[in-house]
Amino acid sequence: MKQYWNEVQPIDAFTVVMNGILHHHDKKIIALLYQPLIGPICTALYYSLTYMVEEDSNIFEEWNHYHLMNALDLNLEEIYHARMKLEGIGLLKTYTKAKNDSRSFIYELQPPLSAQQFFSDGMLNIYLFQKLGQTHFMKLKKSFTNKRSDMSDFTEVTRSFQDVFTSLGANALANSEGHKASIPNNGEEYFHRQKPQPISIDGSHFDFELLFVGLSEVMVPRKLFTTTIKEAIAKLSFLYSINAVDMKNIVLQSLTPEQKISVDDLRKNARDWYQMENDARLPQLVDRIQPVIQRENATKLDTKEDKLISYLETVSPRQLLIDLSDGGEPAKSDLQAIEDIMFQQKLQPGVTNVLIHYVMLRTDMKLSKNYLEKIASHWSRKKIKTVKSAMDLAKSEHRQYQEWASSKKVSTQKRNKPIRTEMLPDWFVSQEDSAPNKVQAQSEEMEEKRRRLEAIQRKYQKTGGEKGGEN
Repeated sequence: MKQYWNEVQPIDAFTVVMNGILHHHDKKIIALLYQPLIGPICTALYYSLTYMVEEDSNIFEEWNHYHLMNALDLNLEEIYHARMKLEGIGLLKTYTKAKNDSRSFIYELQPPLSAQQFFSDGMLNIYLFQKLGQTHFMKLKKSFTNKRSDMSDFTEVTRSFQDVFTSLGANALANSEGHKASIPNNGEEYFHRQKPQPISIDGSHFDFELLFVGLSEVMVPRKLFTTTIKEAIAKLSFLYSINAVDMKNIVLQSLTPEQKISVDDLRKNARDWYQMENDARLPQLVDRIQPVIQRENATKLDTKEDKLISYLETVSPRQLLIDLSDGGEPAKSDLQAIEDIMFQQKLQPGVTNVLIHYVMLRTDMKLSKNYLEKIASHWSRKKIKTVKSAMDLAKSEHRQYQEWASSKKVSTQKRNKPIRTEMLPDWFVSQEDSAPNKVQAQSEEMEEKRRRLEAIQRKYQKTGGEKGGEN
């Protein structure tokens, strides 16, 4: 709980405000379209917050987080993670203010995307399709559509305003007080329906300069890359892990006869490219690999650590788990835990690989979700983006991570159970401490698991970490 305590405490006050009016239909969208992506705890938190604000009142009641914990029967850690998921998917904005020894929050609820926006988002709809499967997805889509009325044989006879009402004429000037009275008081605004904002992907992960270098100015003028086009490219590169070199070909395929870039064609061609590269599978976060712009790009892989870094940069978290299991498909619970962490903490795939590598050695080759979340949250706050920086931070903060792991073990460990000696990744050992590791696993099962992990590392020492290519 220590790291969450720095972000929020039970006694911290919060106020809930609504960015616009939430309609009844929005709740259907939350339950059927968003809930499969964010889970029931996040959905319950969103609904609970909506009931804490009165849409027809300008009085905002102050609560503390104890109330949320009791009302939802959740601990603070669960509420904190649920809050971050809501923020990440665009349903919540959080503001904080610290004064003296107290801290307060404003939770501004955002309306969900409309069904039309959601199903044409290009990212959320793909994740939902992958989550539910085609049959369930198509049923859901049908429940949010209706047939258009055929009015081709009809003529519109609707009357205009001036056809029905008469002008006030000179009386309009006399009633100028009505205009003044209609203006809201200072600090107030009318209730209104806020237009939902689609999820925006920061384009910093994509190398647009490299893309432009590969595209001729004559064939594809820079003016074609409008804000809308660049946002679409950034979103598609994130969703499908497309680098600038591969995106160049996708852009060329998406040019229309009128020499414009079609967003629809960009989406289709990006999807086709991904499915060709990945045996017709649609993407999940666990299938992504480290963006090229955030790799070390070492020309020589002289050391064992350099080769391991290259491997972790060019393999997806799913493939890493497969390699650790001698080719076996990872458990769904493990994949879900990793995907949740990547989504919540916005960790890059390579950074997630370092996390998996470190945690599995520290926890008897098991993925402890709580332990993963604690370290991932710390790395997210530190804005860790590269494999090497993740390794460096793990080294410098090892004592803290050891305490987090030990605090859970102490409460569950039997008195007469021998204490298992901890294992550390080879990259963890500093250059000065290169003597043979004095600590060794005591059970045959642990020794076998250790050999398996080391075999993977040796494999990529020989190949120079070339698995996965320059994606």
